[in-house]
Amino acid sequence: MSESVSVADGSVDVGDRLRAIRQLRRKTLREVAERAGLSESFLSQVERGRTSVSISSLQRIAAALGIDVSDVFARDGAGTPRVVHRGERELVSFGSKARKALLTPKPFHSVEVVAAEFEPGGTTGDEPYAHGDSEEVFFVLSGTVELDLDGETYELGPGDSAQYRSSTLHRVRNGGAERAEVLFVISPPSY
Repeated sequence: MSESVSVADGSVDVGDRLRAIRQLRRKTLREVAERAGLSESFLSQVERGRTSVSISSLQRIAAALGIDVSDVFARDGAGTPRVVHRGERELVSFGSKARKALLTPKPFHSVEVVAAEFEPGGTTGDEPYAHGDSEEVFFVLSGTVELDLDGETYELGPGDSAQYRSSTLHRVRNGGAERAEVLFVISPPSY
């Protein structure tokens, strides 16, 4: 009775995939159901393959999990080597004068790695932010940045790192004269 959707390499069990993503993000059925505006019993039935899910409901569940609907159907790359050359990164703008690229494939399993570049004056945004309650490691590859953690500011240069919970308010700024490159490593994924 489990709902499967055919994809190029076989099929995806939507309920199993939604449950796995929810559990990786350490969210309860109740939390996801409330954020999606659905009943907990309905979400449970979807995860167990006892009922079908409409596209509209799937979009709401995906948004509550912080993923795209396409992530539910993404091929599972776990165990498969994956090489991403610098020039092939899909950079997206975020904050101010900053770009980021996801280095780990979706759907995320146990770790999420984001490479980010900050131009001089670049920042993650005007205000500190938090996401989930995961372990996060911040690593500076090049340049100098200021990392605000829960109201304290740390100046970090190449090879410097910081570790904190992703629920800690944090913000990155490049106050230097040259571009800075950093990595965010998050486990379990919560971004």
